[in-house]
Amino acid sequence: MSTPQGYLLIVEDDTGLQTQLRWSFEDYNVVFASDRASALDLMLRHQPAVVLQDLGLPPDPSGTSEGFATLAEILQQAPHTKVIVVTGNGDRDNAVKSIGCGAFDFCSKPLDLEVLRLLVSRAFRMHQLEAENRALKTQSSTLLEGIIGSSEVMATACRLVEKVGPSNATVMLLGETGTGKELFARALHRLSSRRDGPFVAINCAAIPEPLLEAELFGYEKGAYTGAHKQTKGKIELAVNGTLLLDEIGDMPPALQAKLLRFLQERVIERIGGRESIPVDIRIICATHHDLRALIQQGRFREDLFYRVSEVSIRLPPLRDRVGDAALLARHFLAQAATRHGRTIRGFSAKALKAIEAHPWPGNVRELENAVNGAVIMADTHQIGLAELHLATAGGEEFQTLRQARVDAEKQAIQHAMTRAGGNLSRVAELLGITRPTLYDLLEKYGLKKTADAD
Repeated sequence: MSTPQGYLLIVEDDTGLQTQLRWSFEDYNVVFASDRASALDLMLRHQPAVVLQDLGLPPDPSGTSEGFATLAEILQQAPHTKVIVVTGNGDRDNAVKSIGCGAFDFCSKPLDLEVLRLLVSRAFRMHQLEAENRALKTQSSTLLEGIIGSSEVMATACRLVEKVGPSNATVMLLGETGTGKELFARALHRLSSRRDGPFVAINCAAIPEPLLEAELFGYEKGAYTGAHKQTKGKIELAVNGTLLLDEIGDMPPALQAKLLRFLQERVIERIGGRESIPVDIRIICATHHDLRALIQQGRFREDLFYRVSEVSIRLPPLRDRVGDAALLARHFLAQAATRHGRTIRGFSAKALKAIEAHPWPGNVRELENAVNGAVIMADTHQIGLAELHLATAGGEEFQTLRQARVDAEKQAIQHAMTRAGGNLSRVAELLGITRPTLYDLLEKYGLKKTADAD
């Protein structure tokens, strides 16, 4: 048979059996380990697709404690690896337990080498199929070029981009800081007939008010002190392309009036100039502000609002993008590992839970920065909870629905007890249950009973 892709790691301390297995799997890329430490080292070095592991390993060769510990660490380090566990003859309990712990399959001693070869071959095939499936999912997670996600809210936003992209409509992108507004603006540009023209972006909040007009409209030589040559502004530089006015909600009122005139007439005058210059560009705007609230406060022109909001697309915050945080974290990890020359291969289970649980007030930008820092600081080949420095305790075990119901019941009873002053008849009435049911719940949750008051 042809040699499979990847390695087969055999974890066995019996040298005689090692020799026998070496001959049986001579057409595989086989590496051997005799204990947990060497097995984990070889896992990092070779990333085997399949592991054949004995449960009886030193320093507990007659028991299974070390074997199960090794199995757990292998699967935590490389959850996609297929582990086939070798158990003692007739040891059904440990065989079943190993499957429950995540093993792919098991076989019993004395080993039937033909059966074992079939198991190993099947494990390699399953590993390959799952890898191909993950690759397809990764491809499908790219909703638009440069935009990664699989959540329904992101898919909805991307469908709007695909619909409005080919038009010449002025688009307003609404979303919190770090939600990827510029990425969406670039996607709109790529989908338009102006895709071969320039994409120019200017952040209206990052440039001081006295300079912003010159940045937008340009200026003539001698227009003011320091204007030594004629200079085109961002609007002119975007001719036949797209101009992104980022954070337009922070544009000063005087400039809002000048921008409105440009949008109505599609001509500009440079500062210090008298020539009217026709400009053919598409405008895309973005802001994290509530523009309607700014209009009420007199800080944003209502007529300009309608000009720049022919189509509005709201970009969801990362906390509302179910499943996307872990997807993005893996993407940023791969990028950062390449950029910094680090061999980081993934996140620990607790780290991923923390990533999924964190509210990410800075959204995708905050997540990218956290992963980048973790890659730099990591001391091992896996990012753990400590390297992420997240404020939330997201590494705790995920709460099941059963536990959520228990917590909710306890909290409701405690609130009712407080409100009713300990009167159990009143507590039962508030909760909408009978007194016997209340007694059962108080006993179930270990809550202190208070004597009824007349």
